Amino acid sequence: MFTFLLVVQAIIAAALVTVILMQKSEGGGLTSGGSPSGLMSARGAADFLTRSTAVLAFLFVSMSIALSVIAAGRQSTTVDTSLARKAPLAPASTGPAPADQGAPFATAAQNAAAAAAQNSTPPADNGVPLAR
Repeated sequence: MFTFLLVVQAIIAAALVTVILMQKSEGGGLTSGGSPSGLMSARGAADFLTRSTAVLAFLFVSMSIALSVIAAGRQSTTVDTSLARKAPLAPASTGPAPADQGAPFATAAQNAAAAAAQNSTPPADNGVPLAR
């Protein structure tokens, strides 16, 4: 049912675009000629195109509302996990152990020694640390 209404909605939209483009504007519409009598006379065509535009616009809005109500009632409770990725594992730390939490004030020599030990070992992949 939803697919059928969606196809009808597309047909109505195409018809609405066609009718709007056929209307005469300041520069002229797609219909530049025609017989001066009957339905396609200047006044008859204007009345017909104006009415058909209004009817098609009403149908388009009505179908849009109906399709949104139907789509809201078709909510699925399953979750598509086909695109889910696993979280990457955290790399193992190769640097020195963190400073003792019991000593809040480390000396400058201890800080310098820890920084030197951390910088002396090259990365495993020989890459730039920011490029990882």
